[in-house]
Amino acid sequence: MEIIKQEIAIPTGIEQMPCHLARPASGGPYPGLVVVMEAFGLNDNIKQLTDRFAAEGFVAIAPNLFFRFPDNVVPYSELPRAITLVGKLNDDQVVADMNAAVAYLKTLKETKPNIGTTGFCMGGRIAFLAAARNNEIQATAPFYGGGMTSPRPGGGKAPIEYAGNLRAKVMAFFGGRDSFIPLADVDKFRDALKGAGKDPEIVLYADAEHGFMCDERPSYHPAAAKDAWGKVIAFFKRQLG
Repeated sequence: MEIIKQEIAIPTGIEQMPCHLARPASGGPYPGLVVVMEAFGLNDNIKQLTDRFAAEGFVAIAPNLFFRFPDNVVPYSELPRAITLVGKLNDDQVVADMNAAVAYLKTLKETKPNIGTTGFCMGGRIAFLAAARNNEIQATAPFYGGGMTSPRPGGGKAPIEYAGNLRAKVMAFFGGRDSFIPLADVDKFRDALKGAGKDPEIVLYADAEHGFMCDERPSYHPAAAKDAWGKVIAFFKRQLG
């Protein structure tokens, strides 16, 4: 599907947040999707993934959640810098920024009222957290989101503590060889959602590592990435129409 893509800025509070927006070039309206970046920032890989979602029939927006910080796109080889940027985030501010992205999608004539979230690494956690705190989000598909069951250092609830408020359907992807997310945490995440009366779809690729969707990282796993892509597109089309 032919797409239109552009760099825009949207209001979040009194500030303007840069975003990458991609949508089908014609037809519609289409479901909306907020695509959340990894800890490495709003880089070309995340923009390309956003474009791929648009080509599948979504109006997709990727907000730069690091926009308040200088030098906010980090090479994959500089993980400590990325971790420093993540440490500067505040969950309440992040949720406000995500809500701003959802609100912006709803202003577009090309967008249906049906909105989902997805994200990778840090973005997986944020995609789920935003869905748990905003009932306008109808589906969420986090990829290898770490810290789902643990409070952030310095305070704040673990995202899973908001599970009782969650209305969105959940499909979550994990790698069995992920050195950042123990399998015990995946089990705890699943069990907590089930305990809250939710029915999550948990997809685990036994041979995949953290970052298996990113073809610019050594951990890229082509088979898992292909399978997950088919599953996540089907999930959002089923849940968002």
